[in-house]
Amino acid sequence: MSAPIRLAKKSEVVGGGPAVVGKDVLELLSTAMYVDPLTIYREYVQNAADAVDHARASGLKAGSIAISLDAAARTVTIRDDGAGIPAAEFRRVLTSVGASAKRGTGARGFRGVGRLSGLAYARGLTFQSRAAGEDNVSTMTWNCQALRTALRDPTDARDLASIIDAITMTTIAKDAGEPFFEVRLEGVARQGDDRVMSPGAVADYLSEIAPVPLDPRFAPTASIVETLGGSVGLGDLEITINGGEPLTRPFRDEIPIEGGRPLRLREVAFVEVPSVDGGIGAVGWVAHHDYEGAIHPSTHVRGLRVRAGDVQIGEAGVLADIFPETRFDAWTVGEIHVLDPRIIPNGRRDDFERNVHLANLKNHLAPLGRDVANRCRTSSRDRKRLRDLELEQAAAREGLAVLAQGGLNTAGHDRMALTVELSLMRAEKLLGEPDLVDGADGSVRNDVAALRDQLEQLAGSDAPKSSPLDRLSKDRRDWYEEMFSLIYECSVNRAAAKSLVDRMISKIA
Repeated sequence: MSAPIRLAKKSEVVGGGPAVVGKDVLELLSTAMYVDPLTIYREYVQNAADAVDHARASGLKAGSIAISLDAAARTVTIRDDGAGIPAAEFRRVLTSVGASAKRGTGARGFRGVGRLSGLAYARGLTFQSRAAGEDNVSTMTWNCQALRTALRDPTDARDLASIIDAITMTTIAKDAGEPFFEVRLEGVARQGDDRVMSPGAVADYLSEIAPVPLDPRFAPTASIVETLGGSVGLGDLEITINGGEPLTRPFRDEIPIEGGRPLRLREVAFVEVPSVDGGIGAVGWVAHHDYEGAIHPSTHVRGLRVRAGDVQIGEAGVLADIFPETRFDAWTVGEIHVLDPRIIPNGRRDDFERNVHLANLKNHLAPLGRDVANRCRTSSRDRKRLRDLELEQAAAREGLAVLAQGGLNTAGHDRMALTVELSLMRAEKLLGEPDLVDGADGSVRNDVAALRDQLEQLAGSDAPKSSPLDRLSKDRRDWYEEMFSLIYECSVNRAAAKSLVDRMISKIA
């Protein structure tokens, strides 16, 4: 029997020295993290919102964010009236990477990397701030070009802290006034369609993702605010772009769609999701409409959007898997506000970290997904019924027009009357099916009844038998009526056949 193995009581340290954070971390946290240039607005607005919350908690009046875009000078400025950063902490706060003091405080941002988002898209980045109660303005500039040069140089062995010290400069100047924080991007690079410098594109983007108010012209606004306001701070920021009107969320009662019918949002249904331990994990609302198909992206409301701290996480599709078929997410309009801090946005804020709390949220939202899917399918069936009704009505009208023409022989007249009768019977059967969409039991039913009255007048037992060919001799009239009946019987297009017969009658009658 072999001897037992004895474990060492003390571990031996091999090697030593402090851990080194390499320069490539900056690239991962800027260029790699923020692929879409527009996300820089989300990051800076999110930080501004946290600063505003801090100011309000301190009793200060705050809540505005002014964004200025100068396409000619290629500059972007984002300024808020939040609490600002004290001069004594300014450089430490802005050069700390991944060391945010916000973690665990309930703030929207907590990883300490969002302020780096502009490094990849500008030649220079400047931060300025004045804290409440101070008469100093602190300024820090980042030389983004020098940073990119250092990142590309394989011979540059400096660590992260050394590079940051080399490419940044901090100054403090006496300047009394109200507290603020400002980000200025200079020499903004042109990316693709240059949406990052387009006031319209930036406004559309921020109206979707930022914590801006619902439009008061959206009829359900008051009920949404009343129902959710106790749990969620809804839209309490005034964001302007180049001095324009403050932004609002894109929801409206009627949203135009170029080349199509407008999207009409109707009643709103509310949802509350319990957390794993019995608290409230999320609240939200869904606006129902006609569910005529996938909503056009140009409306900026497509999809069941999800928000944390009233900032949207990702875009449409984050909650697509709560639906029986993911395509139904594109038919949906609504917002889910996450309250459970254990449902955590991922680093890019385009989705959530996978955990039991996110799974619980999606499980409780699955009934909502099934309800929307049922509405979509019901609407699709109803639209098909209405299309079938319209086709049967059109066929009946064509047949009645032929009967009114009076150019058929007796057999052809009876066949056409029977064709109209069958079309009306199919229409009446469709009308009798349950759950037909609104309006079908009114105007459509009246239309079908009027067509049946016309049939009775033209083909009933008491209907007068007259023909535009009555002035012709009997043999000649019988010949034309037989020919016209054959034309209708053999034609695949009744409207074209009637047009031909009309022209022939006008020549001979």
